[in-house]
Amino acid sequence: MPVGGDARAAAGRRPDDPPVDDLGSAVPLGGGPVRRVVSLVPSLTEAVAATAPHLLVGATDWCTHPAGLTATRIGGTKNPDVRRIAALAPDLVLANDEENRRPDLDALRAAGLPVWVTDIRTLEQAFTSLHRLLTAGCGLPRPAWLDAAEAAWADPGARALRPRRSAVVPIWRRPWMVLGRDTFAGDLLGRLGVDLLHTDRPDRYPAVPLPELLACEPDLVVLPDEPYRFTAVDGPEAFPGIPTALVSGRHLTWYGPSLTEAPAVLAAQLRADVPQA
Repeated sequence: MPVGGDARAAAGRRPDDPPVDDLGSAVPLGGGPVRRVVSLVPSLTEAVAATAPHLLVGATDWCTHPAGLTATRIGGTKNPDVRRIAALAPDLVLANDEENRRPDLDALRAAGLPVWVTDIRTLEQAFTSLHRLLTAGCGLPRPAWLDAAEAAWADPGARALRPRRSAVVPIWRRPWMVLGRDTFAGDLLGRLGVDLLHTDRPDRYPAVPLPELLACEPDLVVLPDEPYRFTAVDGPEAFPGIPTALVSGRHLTWYGPSLTEAPAVLAAQLRADVPQA
């Protein structure tokens, strides 16, 4: 598992250096306070909106939380409208190394916009990254919800499945793709008593044909409702005879205020097997 942004961001720092993101890149903020933020990541949109909603001037079409978000929509996570973002004159653009494409981020930087990139593979990295982004990046006080999220995950073993279960966790259909090694969602599931069966693959999200998934004989199939929207009638039927849990993709894959609810929500959903066809 990679070290992640924590060590890279701290290495060789001096007090007067500009803040650095999770990739260890200096983010020039122009010397003044951050007053206008564009977010290209739904998780980070929710994190900023829950902390300082007045900062948020732009968000993607996929930023669904909080409800009633009035920020200007600037396209998708994979196809943001660089010109529209530049026209909003943000002091800071928030991105993620996995969710956003580097050519888009390079184009934003070429337009003179500071871009802060997160890189989150574990729960600990999420807590560290969010703290640094909100305090060093946005110049905000540490939010109370971040303390609440850390407290909520302080003892996940109290909610963990016993005995532990081996699981297949599809994230896409046509073709079937599953959670593999080194993923934030996999780390959360591991804390809740679920061991992934495809962490030995080189890809973090390997494509695995359905016959191979069935041949693994998992104890459990976990079906989130994003990025592919699995439902009680779309997904469980492919795994006859295997306990199947439908879970909230937001609570499984988002790092932000949803983490305060995630242990309880996911633990309950993992125990609620969908009736098999």
